[in-house]
Amino acid sequence: MQGEAKLEQRVVETAEKLLAKKKSVTALGILTGIGWLSENVVDSWQRGRIPVLTGALSVAPEKLTFALGALQRWVAANGLEASEIEHVGATRDRAALQVTSGELAGLEPLFRTHWIMPGLSEAKRAQVEARQRKAPDLVVSVALQDWACADCGGTGDLRFLENEKPHCLDCADLGHLVFLPSGDATLTRRAKKASRLSAVVTKFNRSRKRHERQGILVEEAALRDAEEQCLADEDVRERRRGRDRERRAHEDVEFTARFHTAITEMFPGCPPERARAIAEHAGLRGSGRVGRSAAGRELAERAVFLAVVASIRHLDTEYDDLLMAGVERQAARDRIRPAIDTVLERWRS
Repeated sequence: MQGEAKLEQRVVETAEKLLAKKKSVTALGILTGIGWLSENVVDSWQRGRIPVLTGALSVAPEKLTFALGALQRWVAANGLEASEIEHVGATRDRAALQVTSGELAGLEPLFRTHWIMPGLSEAKRAQVEARQRKAPDLVVSVALQDWACADCGGTGDLRFLENEKPHCLDCADLGHLVFLPSGDATLTRRAKKASRLSAVVTKFNRSRKRHERQGILVEEAALRDAEEQCLADEDVRERRRGRDRERRAHEDVEFTARFHTAITEMFPGCPPERARAIAEHAGLRGSGRVGRSAAGRELAERAVFLAVVASIRHLDTEYDDLLMAGVERQAARDRIRPAIDTVLERWRS
């Protein structure tokens, strides 16, 4: 059937991307990649908030079974090597996690398997397997309101949430760790590697409605050793950073040129200087704009179109004035749509 053919194609395309990027494929990676599971749902499952992961799926069991069957067919056709993994929680006891139950319990072995690209060196294979078996980070959150520890009744700036109950760091056996704020990636990586126990610290951003990383908690001795290592090779790392800056600058120039070409091919009537400005704006590194998205970097037609529309909206219509006058965002967009369509039509010719 057509629906099953499309689903099989989605599974295959997702599997190929995962294999190219990570050198291995898992059933969870496929379900996340095709959009059936969000990272937030997987995170909640790892923290023990969802007892059975497949219970959070909104697709029928038959559809899930077909998708995993498509994955197995692709694995067999490509000769991938199977290896068993165990899912453990982001909880203090690192309890084993359950993916399926009931009529889907027979699929559990598939979720406890990861398939590795054949032909890897022993060192690379060991690296891939270590990444797959790595337990999820413990997560500590910044308290945004008054709270009390479920064990001792105490409180503090940081809390560890487990089984929907807050715990202070001492009761969570994390009180001896020290805080290392984000900002120095090398120091963070080294300190975390040297620390036998660590936790990620996040803070909920109410305006963006998401948890944002603030730093990590590590053992004091591990942080001290990491700082000494960073001081010892600062000159080497500064030279490397300089080379990286040059490389990124070259990549940005190249990407802007390709994005400019894609705009002029789609909209040949767009003035060259305007197309250049749109490409530079959309592709600004770290901006979060459409040009920096995965679709934008691949020069997907939709991403190029959205970048052009955004430029017209702000520079060729009264959109910004409407927003400043208090007009609701969607209402403002509806009012300016004819003006955008007029410019798009002119630029297409």
